[in-house]
Amino acid sequence: MTLLEAIILTIITASTPLLIAAIGELVVERAGVLNLGVEGMMIMGAAVGIAAAITTGSGMLGVLAAIGAGMAMAAIFAALTLGLAANQVAAGLALAIFGLGLSGVVGAGFVGQQRAGIGRIDVPFLSDIPFLGPILFAQDPFVYASFALVVGVAWFLGRTRAGLVLRACGESATSAHALGYKVLRIRFLAVLFGGACAGLAGAYLSLVATPFWSSGMTSGRGWIALAIVVFASWRPGRAVVGAYLFGGITILQLHAQGAGVPVPSQLLAAMPYLITILVLVLIMRVRRDGAAGPASLGTPFVPDR
Repeated sequence: MTLLEAIILTIITASTPLLIAAIGELVVERAGVLNLGVEGMMIMGAAVGIAAAITTGSGMLGVLAAIGAGMAMAAIFAALTLGLAANQVAAGLALAIFGLGLSGVVGAGFVGQQRAGIGRIDVPFLSDIPFLGPILFAQDPFVYASFALVVGVAWFLGRTRAGLVLRACGESATSAHALGYKVLRIRFLAVLFGGACAGLAGAYLSLVATPFWSSGMTSGRGWIALAIVVFASWRPGRAVVGAYLFGGITILQLHAQGAGVPVPSQLLAAMPYLITILVLVLIMRVRRDGAAGPASLGTPFVPDR
């Protein structure tokens, strides 16, 4: 039971940044914008977060700085794609590359420096329950925040007028504009929200999962978060399943290496990414129940002047 508990806890650790980043990107894509720069925003959040935390001695300021860094990167993307109507795929790829390079510069002075991680929140009495207590009621704030984000986004998209307007911008920006809605403003706010979530996911990596800075520490998690959005058919509840599925695969391949499974370690390390590609291919072939993406996804919108 102790081994199973340890495995589940490590799966939660691996899945939380994926879920946070995926939820942010889900909102962006429901608004009709395709931002492939999640990896760059995440790594900038990780670098700026650990730099601010070490400099100020405050984990909270580190988290806020990481969120700000993600939003700043998202604002650059928005200026290109919404303000100048640049190609969203090209701008997103450029943002990812730019973030990876800039994060190395920001974090260069903090390589090898460690700080105390952000502590857990133990729910009185409930955290003492054998097995379930440590898993459900003794987690760090990011884990609780990830599920709060899922519930909040699901409620916003499905139960509010503002969510309906945002989804309308993703389905038909021209129609939404004709009805008087500020499509570019709505998309800009959605992109900023996605950047904030990506920055928060990056902060989790450098302040909780591994409380130190290492260049390239996102290790492709931003790309997996993008895949999770498609896997979830742009639905928040399914994003939880996708994040924990891919997080579980990542952890299980590490345990397989530790157990000495007679498979090359390089192949085991590549398994999460290979399975990601396989899942996306299968989804594209068997997609049903209206699970196609927003109709205007990736299409630039220039209002009539």
